[in-house]
Amino acid sequence: MPILDYKCARFAIIGAVTAASYVVMYPAFLAAGLPQVEANAAAFFLAIVLQYIGHALFTFERRLVDRSQITKFAIMTGCGFAMSALVTGPFAQATGLPAWAAALAVALYLPVQNFILMTLWVFALPHPTKEYTS
Repeated sequence: MPILDYKCARFAIIGAVTAASYVVMYPAFLAAGLPQVEANAAAFFLAIVLQYIGHALFTFERRLVDRSQITKFAIMTGCGFAMSALVTGPFAQATGLPAWAAALAVALYLPVQNFILMTLWVFALPHPTKEYTS
């Protein structure tokens, strides 16, 4: 499946760039004097914006300004945040999972979840409403 492999590679590149941008921005915002909560929020928000732009333009080759697509991306991001909060919170506590293992589980699961949701929903091309026969 060369097309899927190519899309997976582009997805991984954007994911790595997004993560690296957060890792650079968060300490930079702290160094600029922002309190921890604001520094994290700013770095996270900008990384998510970069992620949307990268996946829209590079990974899935879609229009950048698409209200439905942006809404779906925001919902997907919120679901990812909720899932990470559940795994690192109640699930880890209930199972005795150490914090590092819970974080690792989230780090391994979220990209898979995001790839599936982006491919099948967020950036999916609309299907024609009528079938045409030749």
